[in-house]
Amino acid sequence: MEPRTFLYGKKCIVLVMNMPKNLASIEVGRQLIWSGGSVGANYIEANEGLGEKDFIMHIKICRN
Repeated sequence: MEPRTFLYGKKCIVLVMNMPKNLASIEVGRQLIWSGGSVGANYIEANEGLGEKDFIMHIKICRN
């Protein structure tokens, strides 16, 4: 699953780089990059969790 979340974040960056450069797309692009990268980060945190409840919490964050 980690390679998939990494690839998702990478695809978000490529998508933003190909967007037209205007005020709206810059802000939306910034948010997309942050949220796309957080999926992978939260998945890694879930795997390194302190227990089942911590794992479930981080997986729910990834899903949203």
